[in-house]
Amino acid sequence: MAEEDKSKLYFFKPLIERWPAVSKPEGHVNFRTKILWTLSCLVLYFVLTNVTIYGLSPTVVDLFANYRFIMAGASGSIMHLGIGPIVTASIILQLFVGAKIIKLDLQKKEDKAIYQGFQKILVIVMIFVEAIPQIFGYLKPNEALVASVGGNWAATIIVVQLVIGALLVFFMDELISKWGIGSGISLFIAAGVSQSIFTGLFNWLPVGGGAPSLSNPPAGVIPGTYYFITNMNLGDITSYGYQTMFVGNARIGYQNAIVPLLGTIFIFLLVVFAESSRIELPLAHGGVRGARGRYPIRLIYASNIPVILMAALLANINMFALLLWRSNLPVLGHQWWLGTYNLQVSTQAIGGGTWYLSSPNGINQWLIPIMSGGDFYHGSLQYALKVIIYMSVLIIGSVLFAKFWIETTDMGPTAVARQIQSSGMQIPGFRRDPRVLRKVLERYIPVVTVIGGAAVGALAGFADMIGTLGNASGTGLLLTVGILIHLYEDIAKEQAMEMHPVLRGFFGNE
Repeated sequence: MAEEDKSKLYFFKPLIERWPAVSKPEGHVNFRTKILWTLSCLVLYFVLTNVTIYGLSPTVVDLFANYRFIMAGASGSIMHLGIGPIVTASIILQLFVGAKIIKLDLQKKEDKAIYQGFQKILVIVMIFVEAIPQIFGYLKPNEALVASVGGNWAATIIVVQLVIGALLVFFMDELISKWGIGSGISLFIAAGVSQSIFTGLFNWLPVGGGAPSLSNPPAGVIPGTYYFITNMNLGDITSYGYQTMFVGNARIGYQNAIVPLLGTIFIFLLVVFAESSRIELPLAHGGVRGARGRYPIRLIYASNIPVILMAALLANINMFALLLWRSNLPVLGHQWWLGTYNLQVSTQAIGGGTWYLSSPNGINQWLIPIMSGGDFYHGSLQYALKVIIYMSVLIIGSVLFAKFWIETTDMGPTAVARQIQSSGMQIPGFRRDPRVLRKVLERYIPVVTVIGGAAVGALAGFADMIGTLGNASGTGLLLTVGILIHLYEDIAKEQAMEMHPVLRGFFGNE
């Protein structure tokens, strides 16, 4: 490559080569070792989500409260930032490379190494970008810490803990990717959402604490429904009981109703069906007569990654809009059109541009207002417009990120053709040539990528509108089901490679 044609990111090559990272295994890592590393990181993740930030004030304002399903962290814990910095760095780099602002050809091994190396540097930058704003009125140090070390040092201690937690997530993700099974980011998302759904199903503690009552029922759908049935009289059931049990009651904070439960089951089945839809290309071994197989091209080809990236992008938009709302910057500070907030109620926008981009989480937050003529803030048409805008942004964004994703991973036609070629397989009726394979795959992979990106975005938006248990959000549930399916398939693939080492070449492991 000519010197003038090289990307400016090559300036960071000496730093990238010396950047601390989890080393790759030199040989094959056996299945038991991979399972051990994966489970160890998962246990450590749950432990860290229960480690509260030292010196933190009880009055925590969570910038990511409505996006916890994608941040994979716990509010007020050392894992407060979760996977946010990792995903944000990936979004920024993909957008810049996709828009040709950064000139890198990801088909070239050297350019791809620079891309992946610089992404690690950008993750560290984003950790500080997302950690420092937290201390300006959101994660305040308590009075005892301020009195002992002073206000500036107390804020620094909070930021340092956030940075340490985010770095641990970063290295655990890298550890799972290289020494474990699947992706750390996906695993942590699935763990957090599964925990929310479980508590939403079985939590017997009252919504507001204290003793249970009809205005303070158990929070879980099973104990809550049982409590209503056994304690309501006929008048209560006919006046408000049916609506509370089936769609919830925002006034008393009861959300885990029967409709979200049915929605959770329906979304689960719908995602399983979508994940199982695929095109299968017939393959035959060039040197072994009778050895045949199939290469599956999924409908959701880029997996759930596009929705993860899109949801993280919306979370960051909400965060920066909230920071600007509370600032006095000229032009952008405290502007209603960017987003208006009532922090005494929630960190989710109640108006402005970010309100239209926020998730319509459950029918109580969009269908009921449309049918009843709106609420204090918005009319029926505004709620209908919000649904249209949110769905459009989610679908279009998922398509774009799906296209970017297959270009930055070994999922494009060229890389897949190379994998099939190296395994000794070929498509019957075509010459055994990577260029021929690539041309055949180019008929399917780009089209399926667009259709799959649109499908996963539409599924996520539809799931958000139905609502789910545990306030995990429809997008969170969709991601979790897809992640668990892929994790099961990855485990099956690892077991197959353990029994048949020749398959490692086909899967690109060795």
